[in-house]
Amino acid sequence: MSLTDTITKTFVPIHREGWPFVAAAGAATLIIGWFVTPLFWIGLILTAWVAYFFRDPQRVTPIDDDLVISPADGTVCQVGQAVPPPELDLGSAPMMRVCIFMNVFNCHVNRAPYGGRITRVAYRAGSFLNAESDKASEENERNGLVIESGETRIGVVQIAGLVARRIVCFVREGENIGAGERFGLIRFGSRLDVYLPEEASVKVAVGQTMIGGETVVAELTGETRGSVLTRVS
Repeated sequence: MSLTDTITKTFVPIHREGWPFVAAAGAATLIIGWFVTPLFWIGLILTAWVAYFFRDPQRVTPIDDDLVISPADGTVCQVGQAVPPPELDLGSAPMMRVCIFMNVFNCHVNRAPYGGRITRVAYRAGSFLNAESDKASEENERNGLVIESGETRIGVVQIAGLVARRIVCFVREGENIGAGERFGLIRFGSRLDVYLPEEASVKVAVGQTMIGGETVVAELTGETRGSVLTRVS
């Protein structure tokens, strides 16, 4: 293995959305540090943290039509029945919901929990309450997607948090997306909700640590069909 390959595999890449923030933090560090030397080192640490926040590691995603994958890194903060946001057109009946809270140290790149066609992308302005609270799903700024494959429809909602002020979505209605593929990110703390169909069997519990694009959230049937393959993305 060459030195270049070693360096490339050692350092996690930064998502393109993060480069303006890294550049701004670096420039501010140089300017302030020119006048006040101790602040240079503080700024350097903050710049490194910004780069770390926008990291975009590769993930190995299980491939199986019966698996729903975690859309984000973080911790499961709620599991239970809830009515999906009306803008997703998933009906007014409660669905099983798994909520994943991302703190400022988690990777914030969001990944599709399921493969299929994106039939709905809906943004709604709102407040910026603590993303772990019950009211966050209803009152906070959010952006929701519905992914459809055959008779299966799964909703995933990006929810802004207390310090989050920017939800970014990379996909549009009508596009196809594979499980584990990147579809967006939220800057500086947030939450993702996954709405599951009736036949889903949840495989996670409150307090469990999730790895976006890798951890299995639920199975759509009692047994998965066939073998489980993997994809690096």
